[in-house]
Amino acid sequence: MQSIIYEVDARGIATVTLNRPDVHNAFDDLMIAELTEVFSFIDQDKAVRALLLKANGKSFCAGADLNWMKKMVHYSRAQNKADAEKLALMLHKLFTLCKPTIARVQGPAYGGAVGLIACCDIAVGSKQSKFGLTEVKLGLIPATISPYVIQAIGVKEAKRLFLTAESISSKQAKRLGLLSEQVKSSELDNVIEDLLSKILKNGPSALSKAKQLALDVSGREIDPTLISSTSQCIADIRVSEEGQEGLTAFLEKRRPHWQSTDE
Repeated sequence: MQSIIYEVDARGIATVTLNRPDVHNAFDDLMIAELTEVFSFIDQDKAVRALLLKANGKSFCAGADLNWMKKMVHYSRAQNKADAEKLALMLHKLFTLCKPTIARVQGPAYGGAVGLIACCDIAVGSKQSKFGLTEVKLGLIPATISPYVIQAIGVKEAKRLFLTAESISSKQAKRLGLLSEQVKSSELDNVIEDLLSKILKNGPSALSKAKQLALDVSGREIDPTLISSTSQCIADIRVSEEGQEGLTAFLEKRRPHWQSTDE
């Protein structure tokens, strides 16, 4: 792969690193294609327990690449739609990934990068990171990332950032819900490692189903249908192989099989 680095450690932590630091890790069609491919692979790889998304260089991601944008100027409406759908597919792959996802945001993130962060389950940013949805400055709109940004920070705050194109600090991003944690740069890796260690103690299937549960229940009315479906969910997982192992391990005061002896 040319624009990203993919690694998996012995614990099953997959790390995807944006690796175009010379252009502040800006998106282009190649990076989008490579991210789509690697997210699809991670989703199917049973050896992977979680995904860490990070970037090399001073910036997390500057949004769209300048040369890629130059090509868009000459695209037809149909070509623009096809191009946008590739970005939308990549974002959806990340958002619906069946493994826990963490974004490590060490520096500025603009445009589509904010969408990447919003798609992750957890995002940890340094105090040096800043964020902006600057599309309207170019006469454009943050369309493909909008579902994920709005879900992360809410309609009211999203409208403000969409309309003003202002940059916000990591402290503001934490307050809005875009970041889960805002820490010193020196603490970034330790905080993420602590989160990953906690995740690895949990049942792999339960983690996947817990993610899906949050998506399925969000925004729904608490009515008899929802009550019945959530009751069915817990019944199904209690009798599953992993559920039985977890409950038995707890009662026998031992580690479940998915935990290594050094955790």
